[in-house]
Amino acid sequence: MHAFAALLGSLIYTRGRNAKLKLIVDYLHATPDPDRGWAMAALTGDLDLPGVKPAQIRALIEARVDPVLFRMSRDYVGDTAETVALLWPAPVPAPGGAPLSIAAAVDALRDLSRADAPAALAAMLDRLDAEERFALLKMATGGLRIGVSARLAKTALAQAFGLDVDAVEEVWHGLAPPYATLFAWAQGSGPQPTPADVPVFRPFMLAHGLEDARVDLADYAAEWKWDGIRVQIVHVAGQTRLYSRTGDDVTASFPDVAAAFAVSGTVDGELLVKGEVQGGTLDEGGGAASFNALQQRLGRKTVSAKMLAAYPAFVRLYDLLIDGDEDLRALPWTQRRARLEAFVPRLDPDRFDLSQVIDAADFTALEAIRAGARDAAIEGVMLKRRDSPYVGGRRAGLWYKWKRDPLTADCVMMYAQRGSGRRSSYYSDYTFGCWTEDGELLPVGKAYSGITDEELRMLDGFVRRNTLNRFGPVREVDKTMVLEIAFDSIHASTRHKSGIAMRFPRIARIRTDKPAAEADRVDTLKRLVT
Repeated sequence: MHAFAALLGSLIYTRGRNAKLKLIVDYLHATPDPDRGWAMAALTGDLDLPGVKPAQIRALIEARVDPVLFRMSRDYVGDTAETVALLWPAPVPAPGGAPLSIAAAVDALRDLSRADAPAALAAMLDRLDAEERFALLKMATGGLRIGVSARLAKTALAQAFGLDVDAVEEVWHGLAPPYATLFAWAQGSGPQPTPADVPVFRPFMLAHGLEDARVDLADYAAEWKWDGIRVQIVHVAGQTRLYSRTGDDVTASFPDVAAAFAVSGTVDGELLVKGEVQGGTLDEGGGAASFNALQQRLGRKTVSAKMLAAYPAFVRLYDLLIDGDEDLRALPWTQRRARLEAFVPRLDPDRFDLSQVIDAADFTALEAIRAGARDAAIEGVMLKRRDSPYVGGRRAGLWYKWKRDPLTADCVMMYAQRGSGRRSSYYSDYTFGCWTEDGELLPVGKAYSGITDEELRMLDGFVRRNTLNRFGPVREVDKTMVLEIAFDSIHASTRHKSGIAMRFPRIARIRTDKPAAEADRVDTLKRLVT
Protein backbone atom coordinates (compact mmCIF):
# COMPACT_ATOMS: atom_id res chain seq x y z
CA MET A 1 0.00 0.00 0.00
CA HIS A 2 2.93 2.33 0.67
CA ALA A 3 4.11 2.35 -2.96
CA PHE A 4 0.57 2.94 -4.27
CA ALA A 5 0.09 5.76 -1.77
CA ALA A 6 3.33 7.36 -2.94
CA LEU A 7 2.17 7.04 -6.55
CA LEU A 8 -1.15 8.77 -5.85
CA GLY A 9 0.58 11.53 -3.91
CA SER A 10 2.98 12.16 -6.78
CA LEU A 11 0.26 12.08 -9.43
CA ILE A 12 -1.83 14.65 -7.57
CA TYR A 13 1.00 17.20 -7.63
CA THR A 14 2.26 16.41 -11.14
CA ARG A 15 0.77 18.47 -13.96
CA GLY A 16 2.41 17.29 -17.19
CA ARG A 17 1.02 14.30 -19.09
CA ASN A 18 4.44 12.80 -19.83
CA ALA A 19 5.49 13.18 -16.22
CA LYS A 20 2.34 11.36 -15.07
CA LEU A 21 3.00 8.60 -17.58
CA LYS A 22 6.54 8.11 -16.26
CA LEU A 23 5.30 7.85 -12.67
CA ILE A 24 2.85 5.09 -13.60
CA VAL A 25 5.39 3.30 -15.84
CA ASP A 26 7.95 3.26 -13.02
CA TYR A 27 5.33 1.97 -10.58
CA LEU A 28 4.31 -0.89 -12.91
CA HIS A 29 7.93 -1.92 -13.38
CA ALA A 30 8.66 -1.90 -9.64
CA THR A 31 5.43 -3.49 -8.36
CA PRO A 32 4.73 -7.24 -8.51
CA ASP A 33 1.49 -9.00 -9.40
CA PRO A 34 -1.27 -8.85 -8.32
CA ASP A 35 -0.79 -5.44 -6.66
CA ARG A 36 -0.06 -3.63 -9.91
CA GLY A 37 -3.15 -5.18 -11.47
CA TRP A 38 -5.39 -3.94 -8.68
CA ALA A 39 -3.69 -0.53 -8.90
CA MET A 40 -4.54 -0.40 -12.61
CA ALA A 41 -8.13 -1.33 -11.80
CA ALA A 42 -8.27 1.57 -9.33
CA LEU A 43 -6.71 4.03 -11.80
CA THR A 44 -9.11 3.03 -14.59
CA GLY A 45 -12.24 2.98 -12.43
CA ASP A 46 -12.69 -0.79 -12.75
CA LEU A 47 -12.28 -1.63 -9.07
CA ASP A 48 -15.61 -2.23 -7.35
CA LEU A 49 -15.84 -2.72 -3.58
CA PRO A 50 -19.61 -2.52 -3.07
CA GLY A 51 -19.45 -3.03 0.69
CA VAL A 52 -17.69 0.31 1.30
CA LYS A 53 -19.82 3.46 1.12
CA PRO A 54 -18.99 7.11 1.96
CA ALA A 55 -21.64 7.20 4.69
CA GLN A 56 -19.92 4.30 6.46
CA ILE A 57 -16.58 6.10 6.33
CA ARG A 58 -18.15 9.22 7.86
CA ALA A 59 -19.67 7.08 10.61
CA LEU A 60 -16.28 5.48 11.35
CA ILE A 61 -14.46 8.79 11.76
CA GLU A 62 -17.27 10.41 13.76
CA ALA A 63 -16.99 7.52 16.24
CA ARG A 64 -13.30 8.40 16.74
CA VAL A 65 -13.17 12.19 16.68
CA ASP A 66 -15.58 15.00 17.50
CA PRO A 67 -18.19 14.98 14.69
CA VAL A 68 -18.27 18.79 14.66
CA LEU A 69 -14.49 18.88 14.24
CA PHE A 70 -14.73 16.40 11.35
CA ARG A 71 -17.46 18.36 9.56
CA MET A 72 -15.63 21.66 9.94
CA SER A 73 -12.41 20.06 8.75
CA ARG A 74 -14.20 18.42 5.80
CA ASP A 75 -15.62 21.80 4.76
CA TYR A 76 -12.17 23.32 4.84
CA VAL A 77 -10.24 20.46 3.18
CA GLY A 78 -12.91 19.75 0.58
CA ASP A 79 -12.29 15.99 0.38
CA THR A 80 -13.63 13.29 2.71
CA ALA A 81 -10.83 10.78 2.16
CA GLU A 82 -8.11 13.35 2.84
CA THR A 83 -9.90 14.65 5.94
CA VAL A 84 -10.42 11.16 7.39
CA ALA A 85 -6.82 10.17 6.60
CA LEU A 86 -5.50 13.18 8.52
CA LEU A 87 -7.88 12.93 11.50
CA TRP A 88 -7.73 9.15 12.02
CA PRO A 89 -5.92 8.21 15.25
CA ALA A 90 -2.24 7.29 14.98
CA PRO A 91 -1.56 3.78 13.62
CA VAL A 92 -1.17 0.85 15.95
CA PRO A 93 1.79 -1.31 14.83
CA ALA A 94 0.88 -4.97 14.44
CA PRO A 95 3.48 -7.16 16.18
CA GLY A 96 5.41 -8.95 13.47
CA GLY A 97 2.78 -7.97 10.93
CA ALA A 98 3.65 -7.56 7.27
CA PRO A 99 2.84 -4.27 5.50
CA LEU A 100 -0.66 -4.15 4.04
CA SER A 101 -0.66 -4.81 0.30
CA ILE A 102 -3.29 -3.65 -2.17
CA ALA A 103 -4.17 -7.27 -2.95
CA ALA A 104 -4.70 -8.06 0.74
CA ALA A 105 -6.94 -5.01 1.16
CA VAL A 106 -9.03 -5.90 -1.92
CA ASP A 107 -9.28 -9.55 -0.92
CA ALA A 108 -10.51 -8.53 2.52
CA LEU A 109 -13.09 -6.01 1.31
CA ARG A 110 -14.52 -7.10 -2.03
CA ASP A 111 -16.74 -9.92 -0.78
CA LEU A 112 -17.87 -8.32 2.49
CA SER A 113 -21.39 -7.04 3.03
CA ARG A 114 -22.15 -3.44 3.95
CA ALA A 115 -22.62 -4.63 7.52
CA ASP A 116 -19.20 -6.31 7.76
CA ALA A 117 -17.05 -4.02 5.58
CA PRO A 118 -16.75 -1.06 8.02
CA ALA A 119 -15.07 -3.08 10.76
CA ALA A 120 -12.57 -4.58 8.30
CA LEU A 121 -11.84 -1.17 6.81
CA ALA A 122 -11.31 0.36 10.26
CA ALA A 123 -8.86 -2.39 11.18
CA MET A 124 -6.82 -1.59 8.07
CA LEU A 125 -6.87 2.16 8.71
CA ASP A 126 -5.53 1.50 12.22
CA ARG A 127 -2.39 -0.05 10.66
CA LEU A 128 -1.60 2.68 8.12
CA ASP A 129 -0.06 6.13 8.13
CA ALA A 130 -1.95 9.16 6.79
CA GLU A 131 -0.69 8.85 3.20
CA GLU A 132 -1.59 5.15 3.07
CA ARG A 133 -5.00 5.79 4.65
CA PHE A 134 -5.74 8.35 1.94
CA ALA A 135 -4.81 5.84 -0.77
CA LEU A 136 -6.92 3.06 0.77
CA LEU A 137 -9.98 5.28 1.13
CA LYS A 138 -9.69 6.62 -2.41
CA MET A 139 -9.28 3.10 -3.75
CA ALA A 140 -12.19 1.75 -1.70
CA THR A 141 -14.66 4.44 -2.75
CA GLY A 142 -13.57 4.63 -6.40
CA GLY A 143 -13.15 8.40 -6.32
CA LEU A 144 -9.47 8.95 -7.10
CA ARG A 145 -9.78 12.33 -8.90
CA ILE A 146 -6.03 12.62 -9.40
CA GLY A 147 -5.96 13.90 -12.97
CA VAL A 148 -5.43 10.49 -14.56
CA SER A 149 -7.94 9.21 -17.10
CA ALA A 150 -8.46 5.52 -17.81
CA ARG A 151 -6.90 6.05 -21.24
CA LEU A 152 -3.80 7.64 -19.71
CA ALA A 153 -3.35 4.71 -17.31
CA LYS A 154 -3.67 2.21 -20.18
CA THR A 155 -1.22 4.27 -22.25
CA ALA A 156 1.26 4.03 -19.37
CA LEU A 157 0.86 0.25 -19.22
CA ALA A 158 1.43 0.04 -22.98
CA GLN A 159 4.56 2.21 -22.74
CA ALA A 160 5.88 0.22 -19.79
CA PHE A 161 5.95 -3.01 -21.80
CA GLY A 162 6.25 -1.81 -25.40
CA LEU A 163 2.66 -2.63 -26.37
CA ASP A 164 0.22 -0.87 -28.68
CA VAL A 165 -2.27 1.02 -26.50
CA ASP A 166 -5.15 0.26 -28.88
CA ALA A 167 -4.36 -3.45 -28.60
CA VAL A 168 -4.48 -3.10 -24.81
CA GLU A 169 -7.74 -1.13 -25.00
CA GLU A 170 -9.33 -3.70 -27.29
CA VAL A 171 -8.92 -6.63 -24.91
CA TRP A 172 -9.31 -4.66 -21.68
CA HIS A 173 -13.06 -5.15 -21.25
CA GLY A 174 -12.79 -8.87 -21.85
CA LEU A 175 -10.45 -9.24 -18.87
CA ALA A 176 -11.02 -9.01 -15.14
CA PRO A 177 -8.79 -7.42 -12.49
CA PRO A 178 -6.00 -7.99 -11.55
CA TYR A 179 -5.33 -8.70 -15.25
CA ALA A 180 -2.94 -11.63 -14.79
CA THR A 181 -3.19 -12.70 -18.46
CA LEU A 182 -2.61 -9.12 -19.62
CA PHE A 183 0.59 -8.75 -17.61
CA ALA A 184 1.75 -12.22 -18.67
CA TRP A 185 1.39 -11.14 -22.32
CA ALA A 186 3.09 -7.81 -21.56
CA GLN A 187 6.12 -9.57 -20.07
CA GLY A 188 6.32 -12.22 -22.78
CA SER A 189 5.38 -15.13 -20.51
CA GLY A 190 1.91 -15.69 -21.95
CA PRO A 191 -0.08 -15.40 -25.19
CA GLN A 192 -1.86 -12.23 -26.28
CA PRO A 193 -5.46 -12.20 -25.00
CA THR A 194 -7.94 -12.18 -27.87
CA PRO A 195 -11.48 -10.81 -28.08
CA ALA A 196 -12.74 -13.86 -29.99
CA ASP A 197 -16.29 -14.86 -28.98
CA VAL A 198 -16.38 -12.06 -26.39
CA PRO A 199 -18.31 -8.79 -26.99
CA VAL A 200 -15.38 -6.54 -26.14
CA PHE A 201 -15.03 -2.78 -26.50
CA ARG A 202 -12.98 -1.25 -29.31
CA PRO A 203 -11.54 2.24 -28.83
CA PHE A 204 -13.70 4.94 -30.39
CA MET A 205 -12.35 7.13 -33.16
CA LEU A 206 -12.50 10.72 -31.90
CA ALA A 207 -12.36 14.13 -33.55
CA HIS A 208 -10.41 17.34 -33.15
CA GLY A 209 -12.24 20.65 -32.90
CA LEU A 210 -12.44 22.45 -36.25
CA GLU A 211 -11.80 25.89 -34.71
CA ASP A 212 -11.28 28.43 -37.53
CA ALA A 213 -10.15 25.99 -40.22
CA ARG A 214 -11.96 25.27 -43.48
CA VAL A 215 -11.93 21.98 -45.35
CA ASP A 216 -12.69 20.89 -48.90
CA LEU A 217 -15.89 18.83 -49.08
CA ALA A 218 -14.35 16.89 -51.95
CA ASP A 219 -12.07 15.38 -49.30
CA TYR A 220 -14.45 15.41 -46.32
CA ALA A 221 -17.99 14.17 -45.78
CA ALA A 222 -20.30 16.10 -43.43
CA GLU A 223 -22.80 14.56 -40.99
CA TRP A 224 -24.84 15.99 -38.16
CA LYS A 225 -23.37 15.62 -34.69
CA TRP A 226 -26.37 14.31 -32.75
CA ASP A 227 -26.90 15.27 -29.12
CA GLY A 228 -27.23 11.92 -27.39
CA ILE A 229 -24.51 9.63 -26.08
CA ARG A 230 -22.03 7.91 -28.36
CA VAL A 231 -22.30 4.14 -28.08
CA GLN A 232 -20.70 1.08 -29.54
CA ILE A 233 -22.88 -2.00 -29.97
CA VAL A 234 -21.19 -5.39 -30.19
CA HIS A 235 -22.88 -8.71 -30.97
CA VAL A 236 -20.71 -11.83 -30.80
CA ALA A 237 -21.62 -15.48 -30.16
CA GLY A 238 -25.19 -14.64 -29.17
CA GLN A 239 -24.16 -11.87 -26.73
CA THR A 240 -24.85 -8.16 -27.17
CA ARG A 241 -23.18 -5.32 -25.26
CA LEU A 242 -23.57 -1.57 -25.39
CA TYR A 243 -20.53 0.50 -24.45
CA SER A 244 -20.27 4.22 -23.78
CA ARG A 245 -17.43 6.36 -25.13
CA THR A 246 -15.43 5.68 -21.96
CA GLY A 247 -15.88 1.92 -22.36
CA ASP A 248 -18.51 1.56 -19.63
CA ASP A 249 -21.03 -1.22 -20.18
CA VAL A 250 -24.46 0.47 -20.38
CA THR A 251 -26.38 -2.57 -21.63
CA ALA A 252 -28.54 -2.76 -18.49
CA SER A 253 -29.79 0.80 -19.00
CA PHE A 254 -30.90 0.07 -22.58
CA PRO A 255 -32.10 -3.56 -22.74
CA ASP A 256 -34.58 -2.66 -25.50
CA VAL A 257 -31.74 -1.63 -27.83
CA ALA A 258 -29.55 -4.62 -26.90
CA ALA A 259 -32.39 -7.08 -27.51
CA ALA A 260 -32.99 -5.61 -30.96
CA PHE A 261 -29.37 -5.94 -32.13
CA ALA A 262 -28.91 -9.60 -33.07
CA VAL A 263 -26.69 -9.34 -36.16
CA SER A 264 -23.04 -10.32 -35.72
CA GLY A 265 -20.92 -7.18 -35.88
CA THR A 266 -19.85 -3.95 -34.20
CA VAL A 267 -21.36 -0.55 -34.93
CA ASP A 268 -20.70 3.03 -33.78
CA GLY A 269 -23.65 5.38 -33.33
CA GLU A 270 -25.55 7.90 -31.24
CA LEU A 271 -28.01 6.68 -28.62
CA LEU A 272 -31.14 8.84 -28.65
CA VAL A 273 -34.70 8.82 -27.38
CA LYS A 274 -37.63 9.02 -29.75
CA GLY A 275 -39.49 12.31 -29.96
CA GLU A 276 -41.68 14.29 -32.29
CA VAL A 277 -40.83 13.88 -35.96
CA GLN A 278 -39.43 17.20 -37.15
CA GLY A 279 -39.70 17.78 -40.86
CA GLY A 280 -40.13 14.04 -41.43
CA THR A 281 -36.53 13.53 -42.56
CA LEU A 282 -33.54 12.05 -40.79
CA ASP A 283 -31.18 14.83 -41.84
CA GLU A 284 -33.31 17.38 -40.00
CA GLY A 285 -33.46 15.41 -36.78
CA GLY A 286 -36.66 13.50 -37.46
CA GLY A 287 -37.68 11.29 -34.58
CA ALA A 288 -35.04 12.38 -32.03
CA ALA A 289 -35.91 14.07 -28.74
CA SER A 290 -33.61 16.35 -26.75
CA PHE A 291 -30.85 15.08 -24.49
CA ASN A 292 -33.10 15.93 -21.55
CA ALA A 293 -35.35 13.00 -22.49
CA LEU A 294 -32.39 10.62 -22.78
CA GLN A 295 -31.16 11.68 -19.33
CA GLN A 296 -34.22 10.04 -17.77
CA ARG A 297 -32.71 6.66 -18.59
CA LEU A 298 -28.99 7.21 -18.10
CA GLY A 299 -27.30 5.51 -15.16
CA ARG A 300 -30.18 3.16 -14.36
CA LYS A 301 -29.21 -0.42 -13.58
CA THR A 302 -32.77 -1.58 -14.15
CA VAL A 303 -35.40 0.05 -16.34
CA SER A 304 -39.11 -0.34 -15.64
CA ALA A 305 -41.67 -1.13 -18.34
CA LYS A 306 -43.14 2.34 -17.77
CA MET A 307 -39.76 3.96 -18.41
CA LEU A 308 -39.21 1.86 -21.54
CA ALA A 309 -42.57 2.99 -22.90
CA ALA A 310 -42.18 6.66 -21.94
CA TYR A 311 -38.62 7.03 -23.27
CA PRO A 312 -38.08 4.51 -26.09
CA ALA A 313 -34.44 4.49 -27.18
CA PHE A 314 -32.94 4.05 -30.62
CA VAL A 315 -29.50 4.37 -32.20
CA ARG A 316 -28.58 6.55 -35.17
CA LEU A 317 -25.65 4.74 -36.77
CA TYR A 318 -22.40 6.43 -37.86
CA ASP A 319 -20.00 3.64 -38.73
CA LEU A 320 -19.50 -0.10 -39.13
CA LEU A 321 -16.36 -1.46 -37.48
CA ILE A 322 -16.90 -5.21 -37.83
CA ASP A 323 -19.30 -7.00 -40.18
CA GLY A 324 -19.72 -10.60 -39.10
CA ASP A 325 -16.15 -11.82 -38.66
CA GLU A 326 -14.63 -9.18 -40.96
CA ASP A 327 -12.79 -6.25 -39.37
CA LEU A 328 -13.46 -3.15 -41.50
CA ARG A 329 -11.53 -0.58 -39.49
CA ALA A 330 -8.59 -0.39 -41.91
CA LEU A 331 -10.88 0.44 -44.84
CA PRO A 332 -11.43 4.07 -45.88
CA TRP A 333 -14.56 5.81 -44.65
CA THR A 334 -16.20 5.67 -48.09
CA GLN A 335 -16.04 1.87 -48.15
CA ARG A 336 -17.16 1.51 -44.54
CA ARG A 337 -20.05 3.87 -45.28
CA ALA A 338 -21.16 1.74 -48.23
CA ARG A 339 -20.98 -1.37 -46.06
CA LEU A 340 -22.95 0.39 -43.30
CA GLU A 341 -25.69 1.38 -45.75
CA ALA A 342 -25.98 -2.29 -46.75
CA PHE A 343 -25.87 -3.40 -43.09
CA VAL A 344 -28.61 -1.14 -41.67
CA PRO A 345 -31.54 -2.76 -43.55
CA ARG A 346 -30.75 -5.99 -41.66
CA LEU A 347 -31.60 -4.26 -38.37
CA ASP A 348 -34.88 -3.48 -36.63
CA PRO A 349 -36.01 -0.15 -38.19
CA ASP A 350 -37.81 0.72 -34.97
CA ARG A 351 -34.49 0.78 -33.08
CA PHE A 352 -31.84 1.70 -35.67
CA ASP A 353 -31.49 4.18 -38.48
CA LEU A 354 -28.71 5.77 -40.48
CA SER A 355 -27.10 9.15 -39.81
CA GLN A 356 -27.43 10.86 -43.17
CA VAL A 357 -24.63 12.70 -44.94
CA ILE A 358 -25.36 16.43 -45.28
CA ASP A 359 -25.81 17.51 -48.88
CA ALA A 360 -23.77 20.72 -49.29
CA ALA A 361 -22.17 22.02 -52.47
CA ASP A 362 -19.16 23.48 -50.67
CA PHE A 363 -17.95 24.64 -47.27
CA THR A 364 -19.71 28.01 -47.56
CA ALA A 365 -23.02 26.24 -48.18
CA LEU A 366 -22.32 23.96 -45.21
CA GLU A 367 -21.73 27.02 -43.00
CA ALA A 368 -25.20 28.28 -43.89
CA ILE A 369 -26.79 24.89 -43.18
CA ARG A 370 -25.02 24.63 -39.82
CA ALA A 371 -26.00 28.18 -38.83
CA GLY A 372 -29.67 27.27 -39.19
CA ALA A 373 -29.44 24.07 -37.14
CA ARG A 374 -30.73 24.48 -33.63
CA ASP A 375 -32.81 21.35 -33.46
CA ALA A 376 -33.07 19.87 -29.97
CA ALA A 377 -31.12 16.78 -31.03
CA ILE A 378 -28.39 18.43 -33.10
CA GLU A 379 -25.14 19.42 -31.41
CA GLY A 380 -23.21 20.44 -34.50
CA VAL A 381 -21.51 18.96 -37.58
CA MET A 382 -18.95 16.18 -38.02
CA LEU A 383 -16.43 16.33 -40.87
CA LYS A 384 -14.86 12.98 -41.80
CA ARG A 385 -12.05 12.55 -44.27
CA ARG A 386 -13.36 10.24 -46.97
CA ASP A 387 -10.18 8.12 -47.06
CA SER A 388 -9.81 7.84 -43.27
CA PRO A 389 -9.52 4.43 -41.59
CA TYR A 390 -11.24 3.92 -38.24
CA VAL A 391 -8.48 4.38 -35.66
CA GLY A 392 -8.82 4.73 -31.90
CA GLY A 393 -8.31 8.14 -30.34
CA ARG A 394 -7.80 11.50 -32.03
CA ARG A 395 -5.69 11.56 -35.18
CA ALA A 396 -4.81 14.89 -36.76
CA GLY A 397 -6.54 15.71 -40.04
CA LEU A 398 -8.97 12.77 -40.13
CA TRP A 399 -12.14 13.78 -38.27
CA TYR A 400 -13.28 17.19 -37.06
CA LYS A 401 -16.19 18.21 -34.85
CA TRP A 402 -17.75 21.59 -35.54
CA LYS A 403 -20.12 22.32 -32.70
CA ARG A 404 -22.92 24.81 -33.14
CA ASP A 405 -22.31 28.20 -31.57
CA PRO A 406 -23.34 28.27 -27.89
CA LEU A 407 -26.18 30.32 -26.51
CA THR A 408 -25.35 32.88 -23.83
CA ALA A 409 -27.16 34.57 -20.97
CA ASP A 410 -26.15 37.14 -18.36
CA CYS A 411 -26.82 35.63 -14.93
CA VAL A 412 -26.28 36.74 -11.32
CA MET A 413 -24.12 34.72 -8.92
CA MET A 414 -26.25 33.55 -5.98
CA TYR A 415 -24.21 30.86 -4.20
CA ALA A 416 -20.63 29.59 -4.23
CA GLN A 417 -19.27 26.25 -3.08
CA ARG A 418 -15.75 25.05 -2.40
CA GLY A 419 -14.22 22.98 -5.15
CA SER A 420 -12.37 19.70 -4.79
CA GLY A 421 -8.83 18.54 -5.50
CA ARG A 422 -6.52 21.45 -6.26
CA ARG A 423 -9.52 23.81 -6.08
CA SER A 424 -10.49 22.76 -2.56
CA SER A 425 -9.16 26.02 -1.08
CA TYR A 426 -11.26 28.15 -3.43
CA TYR A 427 -14.93 28.91 -3.88
CA SER A 428 -15.03 27.71 -7.46
CA ASP A 429 -18.51 26.23 -8.10
CA TYR A 430 -21.09 28.93 -8.72
CA THR A 431 -24.88 28.76 -8.73
CA PHE A 432 -26.39 31.60 -10.76
CA GLY A 433 -29.86 32.87 -11.47
CA CYS A 434 -32.04 35.12 -13.60
CA TRP A 435 -34.89 37.49 -12.72
CA THR A 436 -38.61 36.81 -12.81
CA GLU A 437 -41.06 39.51 -13.89
CA ASP A 438 -41.77 40.07 -10.18
CA GLY A 439 -38.12 40.84 -9.45
CA GLU A 440 -37.28 37.48 -7.83
CA LEU A 441 -33.94 35.87 -8.59
CA LEU A 442 -34.30 32.15 -9.36
CA PRO A 443 -31.43 29.69 -9.89
CA VAL A 444 -31.08 28.54 -13.50
CA GLY A 445 -27.78 26.65 -13.41
CA LYS A 446 -24.40 25.88 -11.87
CA ALA A 447 -20.93 26.09 -13.43
CA TYR A 448 -17.28 25.86 -12.47
CA SER A 449 -15.45 25.75 -15.82
CA GLY A 450 -14.41 28.39 -18.31
CA ILE A 451 -12.35 30.66 -16.05
CA THR A 452 -8.60 31.12 -15.70
CA ASP A 453 -6.72 30.68 -12.43
CA GLU A 454 -6.51 34.46 -12.13
CA GLU A 455 -10.27 34.82 -12.60
CA LEU A 456 -10.83 32.02 -10.07
CA ARG A 457 -8.84 33.94 -7.47
CA MET A 458 -10.78 37.11 -8.25
CA LEU A 459 -14.17 35.38 -7.85
CA ASP A 460 -13.01 33.59 -4.70
CA GLY A 461 -12.10 37.00 -3.23
CA PHE A 462 -15.49 38.37 -4.20
CA VAL A 463 -17.26 35.48 -2.47
CA ARG A 464 -15.28 35.92 0.74
CA ARG A 465 -15.88 39.69 0.84
CA ASN A 466 -19.58 39.48 -0.02
CA THR A 467 -20.85 36.50 1.98
CA LEU A 468 -24.40 36.92 3.35
CA ASN A 469 -24.99 33.43 4.80
CA ARG A 470 -23.08 30.19 5.25
CA PHE A 471 -24.46 26.68 4.75
CA GLY A 472 -21.56 24.29 5.41
CA PRO A 473 -19.27 24.49 2.34
CA VAL A 474 -21.75 26.77 0.54
CA ARG A 475 -21.94 30.55 0.85
CA GLU A 476 -24.77 32.80 -0.21
CA VAL A 477 -23.36 36.00 -1.69
CA ASP A 478 -24.53 39.54 -2.31
CA LYS A 479 -26.37 39.51 -5.64
CA THR A 480 -24.10 41.93 -7.49
CA MET A 481 -21.77 39.77 -9.61
CA VAL A 482 -22.90 39.13 -13.20
CA LEU A 483 -21.51 36.15 -15.12
CA GLU A 484 -22.02 35.61 -18.83
CA ILE A 485 -22.90 31.93 -19.11
CA ALA A 486 -22.49 29.97 -22.33
CA PHE A 487 -24.58 26.83 -22.77
CA ASP A 488 -25.43 24.41 -25.55
CA SER A 489 -29.19 24.27 -25.07
CA ILE A 490 -31.90 24.72 -22.49
CA HIS A 491 -34.71 22.40 -21.52
CA ALA A 492 -37.88 22.49 -19.47
CA SER A 493 -37.38 20.98 -16.00
CA THR A 494 -39.87 20.20 -13.27
CA ARG A 495 -37.02 19.73 -10.75
CA HIS A 496 -36.07 23.41 -10.74
CA LYS A 497 -38.15 26.29 -9.43
CA SER A 498 -37.27 28.33 -12.51
CA GLY A 499 -38.73 25.57 -14.69
CA ILE A 500 -35.61 25.28 -16.86
CA ALA A 501 -32.24 23.50 -16.94
CA MET A 502 -29.12 24.38 -18.94
CA ARG A 503 -27.07 21.85 -20.88
CA PHE A 504 -23.28 22.18 -20.47
CA PRO A 505 -23.20 25.60 -18.78
CA ARG A 506 -19.78 27.24 -18.47
CA ILE A 507 -18.57 30.73 -17.61
CA ALA A 508 -17.83 32.73 -20.77
CA ARG A 509 -17.04 36.11 -19.17
CA ILE A 510 -17.12 37.93 -15.85
CA ARG A 511 -19.31 40.98 -16.43
CA THR A 512 -18.01 43.47 -13.89
CA ASP A 513 -19.26 46.16 -16.27
CA LYS A 514 -22.92 45.13 -15.97
CA PRO A 515 -25.31 45.92 -13.09
CA ALA A 516 -27.09 42.88 -11.68
CA ALA A 517 -30.48 44.46 -12.40
CA GLU A 518 -29.71 44.23 -16.12
CA ALA A 519 -29.13 40.46 -16.10
CA ASP A 520 -31.45 38.28 -18.20
CA ARG A 521 -34.99 37.27 -17.31
CA VAL A 522 -36.20 33.70 -16.79
CA ASP A 523 -38.88 34.24 -19.44
CA THR A 524 -36.14 35.11 -21.95
CA LEU A 525 -34.46 31.77 -21.32
CA LYS A 526 -37.77 29.90 -21.49
CA ARG A 527 -38.19 31.12 -25.05
CA LEU A 528 -34.99 29.21 -25.90
CA VAL A 529 -36.34 25.87 -24.58
CA THR A 530 -36.01 23.04 -27.10
